[in-house]
Amino acid sequence: MKTAILTVGTEILFGQIVNTNAAWISQQLQNMGYDVMYHYSVGDNPGRLKELIDFAFHDCDLIITTGGLGPTQDDLTKEVIAEAMGDVIVENKECMDYLVNHIRKHGYALTPNNLKQAYMPSRATVLPNDAGSAPGFALEKDGKRIIAMPGPPREMTRMFDLQVRPLLESLQDSVIYYRLIRTFGLGESVMETMLLPLIDGQTDPTLATYAKEGECSLRIASKRATKEEAIEAVDEIEKKVREIIGDYIYSNNDEDLINVVGKLLLEKNITISCAESCTGGKLAAALCEIPGISKVFERGIVTYSNRAKMEELGVKAGTLEKHGAVSPETAEEMVRGLAAKTGSDLCISITGIAGPDGGTEEKPVGLSYIGISYKGEVKVVKNQRKSSGGRKWTQNAALLAMLYQIYCLIK
Repeated sequence: MKTAILTVGTEILFGQIVNTNAAWISQQLQNMGYDVMYHYSVGDNPGRLKELIDFAFHDCDLIITTGGLGPTQDDLTKEVIAEAMGDVIVENKECMDYLVNHIRKHGYALTPNNLKQAYMPSRATVLPNDAGSAPGFALEKDGKRIIAMPGPPREMTRMFDLQVRPLLESLQDSVIYYRLIRTFGLGESVMETMLLPLIDGQTDPTLATYAKEGECSLRIASKRATKEEAIEAVDEIEKKVREIIGDYIYSNNDEDLINVVGKLLLEKNITISCAESCTGGKLAAALCEIPGISKVFERGIVTYSNRAKMEELGVKAGTLEKHGAVSPETAEEMVRGLAAKTGSDLCISITGIAGPDGGTEEKPVGLSYIGISYKGEVKVVKNQRKSSGGRKWTQNAALLAMLYQIYCLIK
């Protein structure tokens, strides 16, 4: 069913709040087999809201709105919807009883404008709001449907799960299942080129690539009569995808790389320590976000200055003078010193140029060297990332490179 999501509120247009409702609703609808064609946002203006509803119905059979159901004078969504659907607003006893009880229960004053929330389109199916005072509703005319929900995300998500989802499930004739595959080391254009034999002429399942900071994802989706059929279709395509880009895949259920790495470290009981220069402790901080990681994360050291590298890790002054802080030789001495100091199963170090200044033609911004010690073997990996995203982007890209090196060793 072709669907439009319409969020109402001048505060959205002014940028005072972020429109998270549309993204969340889209995710739910996508998983249910509904085709979201448009996102619209409109201020608290009845004329423009009416125009948008009429416009959306030219191409869509379902409109889902959020916002404008409250007690104030500018909350006019329900009145405009009633007009657009050829209905009138009347007092709803069910809503009135709930509203009065809700206000009394919370000790609020029952003001005249509160009562506005007890009025509904006469043909509406009321959607109770047990997380707030403004009920939602569903209204149909000539095969076109509107579902109106309140704007506060906590109220909207609860109403969707308890009231709207069952209603939409009763209307659906298909199911969409999708799987998000996460990769590292492939750009979006390169990934698409490699997968062109699968992408060209695709019907169902469909493949779509998505660029993300420092990595790239692939979405495989299938729309079938049942979820089981859709899953089977996605499984078959994923096998073909892995034959082409399997070496770059680290997750097929949209997990962040840090979570994948943390899970592996815990499952295999591999102790880890890190010494960071250019990333300033980002790897240590990321690891600390994982529950239970204290079982394997021994320590993290930030050795930003040359003095710290020498005092904490035993890097030789001669190495720094001859090769510089950003060099494979320094990265190797850093990780060897860390391994000797901690005795961790896996030790990793990084030194690089985060920018935006400090780069040279020989050592540009974005260059880093990663030292790794694991199972008695030591190696150094050169990592060069474009620096156009600024210092924070460069540091995050270096963090991902460290995590990917760990993943490749312990997977």
